[in-house]
Amino acid sequence: MPKLTLSADKDVIKLAKRLADERGTSVSAMFSQFVAAIGSNEPIAVGEQSRRPPAPITRRLRGLAKVSADTSDRELYEAAIRHKGRG
Repeated sequence: MPKLTLSADKDVIKLAKRLADERGTSVSAMFSQFVAAIGSNEPIAVGEQSRRPPAPITRRLRGLAKVSADTSDRELYEAAIRHKGRG
């Protein structure tokens, strides 16, 4: 397997080693899992725009209000700010 050298603050390295030890894994394996998890949230191409999957809170709240699945978190946020300004 290829090697990768990373630089980090000594406190971050200490924390990473402690977390890996608590989980019974290595820092390398933990880093690999982290990157794989982040990679699963890569933007998804939709037409000409690039969109990320909805945030966890958006997924939990879906169904409480009628919102198009094509509406981004940013669009919902901006609409809420505009609505709040009317009150």
